[in-house]
Amino acid sequence: MIKVTPELLARYDRPGPRYTSYPTAVEFREDFGPAQYAERLAEAAGDPEAALSLYVHLPFCEARCSFCGCHVVVARRRSVADVYLDRVIAEADLLAQHLGERRTLAQYHWGGGTPTYYSPGDLARLHKAILRRFEPAPGAEVALEVDPRVTTVEHLEALRELGFNRLSLGVQDCDAVVQDLIGRHQSWEQTHRFFESARSLGFSSINVDLIYGLPGQSEASFADTIEKMVGLRPDRLAVYSFAYVPWVRPNQKRIDPETLPDRDLKFALLAQVMEGFTSAGYRQIGMDHFALPDDELAIAADEGTLHRNFMGYTTKRDAEMVALGTSGISDVAGAYAQNHKRLASYYRSVDAGELPVERGVVLSFDDRVRRYVITELMCNSRVSAAQVELRFSVNFAEYFADELTLLATDPGLDGLVEVGTGEVRAVGLGELFIRNVAMAFDAYLKHHQEKPQPVFSRTL
Repeated sequence: MIKVTPELLARYDRPGPRYTSYPTAVEFREDFGPAQYAERLAEAAGDPEAALSLYVHLPFCEARCSFCGCHVVVARRRSVADVYLDRVIAEADLLAQHLGERRTLAQYHWGGGTPTYYSPGDLARLHKAILRRFEPAPGAEVALEVDPRVTTVEHLEALRELGFNRLSLGVQDCDAVVQDLIGRHQSWEQTHRFFESARSLGFSSINVDLIYGLPGQSEASFADTIEKMVGLRPDRLAVYSFAYVPWVRPNQKRIDPETLPDRDLKFALLAQVMEGFTSAGYRQIGMDHFALPDDELAIAADEGTLHRNFMGYTTKRDAEMVALGTSGISDVAGAYAQNHKRLASYYRSVDAGELPVERGVVLSFDDRVRRYVITELMCNSRVSAAQVELRFSVNFAEYFADELTLLATDPGLDGLVEVGTGEVRAVGLGELFIRNVAMAFDAYLKHHQEKPQPVFSRTL
């Protein structure tokens, strides 16, 4: 058992990617545009039987929380948001044309922003329009993110009738002091009532989002939040480390850094999370998720088949991903493509009948090898040399000679990882600091570490 000391935490707590993709989004280039994305979609269309994951970004919110790191648009007038749905439907037309007969969805997800910013009628219009172009496979995950503060029972009833079966419920923290400091007021009564309504309507899986490291959090206050969540018994929980990056997200400048937990307290909060949920019967999944043992995420983790994409951890291991809406990122045919973030640019492209891609990147052979290794570590805390060699026809020990030496000699990785015969495995605190282990295989990271301003959030 590794003794956790301030010196140990200082050694491991360093800026690093979350690896929702590799290469990460900071490597995307503007010389990848609509034409390059069209080429990749044409290649993807050649396998019409293969299912896809589809993400739809609905960016509108009534107000922006100070902690938020998402791409959102604050609009108090609904008319501003109404025209957006027309463009998303038009983009769905463009996407379907490029994909030919490949229209089956294994995973279908709405994120934001706040999807339920829209009325139940507007959501039904969007959903039915998408289903005229794409078809969820039997047993597909049909999910969306919801904010209990603006989501009504009428919303939930409409979503169930439309076929949505999973909800991701934003909570973050139940403490009133913390909520004041982050500008998100959501009473426990609201959360509890919403959860019970969703259960009574038959949603088969409910995920709750929490964040540790927020301003004003204490061990006592967060213990209360954890206790309340255990009482709700959601199927899954995502408990994220707060990424304080005000140089990237200007809205976070509203947060007084003096109110943030220091490194020791933040680790204590993380320890509470792990103890609280695992002792309540949840299985830890990847670096920041928990699931009940009979949940398909937990089963995939036990079988070593867990996957990770821009929507988070998933069981849809080999499904390529396409995205609709501003800032959406697609992952098809060995390339990433990201849509315009600004509404005006997005509208211009769609209105011109053009795929609204702003930037992207084509993965090299080395990128694909490293993506597999990093994904395996982030999902399953280990990577098999034999599997890498089988997939890519390389000698693992020779290909990663420098990385394996680094893992064995870097004091910043000591105690996090074992390099044994035929595999690299995170151990002890390595499962918590899995980003640190994965960073050893990142060919782009050194360039960013030399910059005066950190590019990524810290690993704790």
